Amino acid sequence: MDMGQLRKTFDGQIRRGAGPVTAEGVVRLVEGDGPNGWAGVVWSGFTAEEGAQADRAIAAQRTWLRSPEGKGREFEWKLYSYDLPADLPDRLTAAGFVAEPPETLMVAEIAALPTDTPVPEGVQLEPVTDAAGVHLIADVHDQAFGTESARLRERLLAEVGGPDVEMTVAMAGERPVCGARMEFHPGTEFASLWGGGTVEEWRGRGIYRALVAHRARIAAARGCRYLQVDASDQSRPILERLGFAALAVTTPYILAAD
Repeated sequence: MDMGQLRKTFDGQIRRGAGPVTAEGVVRLVEGDGPNGWAGVVWSGFTAEEGAQADRAIAAQRTWLRSPEGKGREFEWKLYSYDLPADLPDRLTAAGFVAEPPETLMVAEIAALPTDTPVPEGVQLEPVTDAAGVHLIADVHDQAFGTESARLRERLLAEVGGPDVEMTVAMAGERPVCGARMEFHPGTEFASLWGGGTVEEWRGRGIYRALVAHRARIAAARGCRYLQVDASDQSRPILERLGFAALAVTTPYILAAD
């Protein structure tokens, strides 16, 4: 893959193409309602010399967060390692944003991925099509990552059964041991992988790899060319072995609601 061209394609289709550009020169997405809703900046088009414009855009997000539409939400500015100006992280921090652990943006061409990886013995992959399945995914997410998933649970309940999301839970008998989802982006060549956390005692058996292959088959059938994922340090080595390449480092900068 030509990584430079691929980055331009990703930026244009997934980031810049995610929504309208605001007057301050960013793309801000708003999902869900109330305190469990999410909002954030996913693209900015500043040049190296536009530090003052970046500051105005940052201030505008703080103002929006106090508006009726933004009030009560947690707000994220998703920064990519190639975003400009180079001191944008410092400008966000100075404005009260707090950096969370970085992840690696990884992309693979679906045609080059192994898609015949079997699930380990005793495990079955089941599609999630209703609220009961969503709660299984959220429960296993809590166990795998040690977090509380009220916001995720609310979001998945709103999305389940929709045309642009595919959810899967890995079951060992009656117990959910891994859950994952894939989001489609109509009008683009990409599908996005999310989740995939496995409960501790089932790690190292190939469930995550099998879920990547499972979703790759579905994405190929939908006509997608690429898979992308924001990879943690734990999943990055697995994805590299499967054929994913690192495109950038992403860092969520979080601004808590007033």
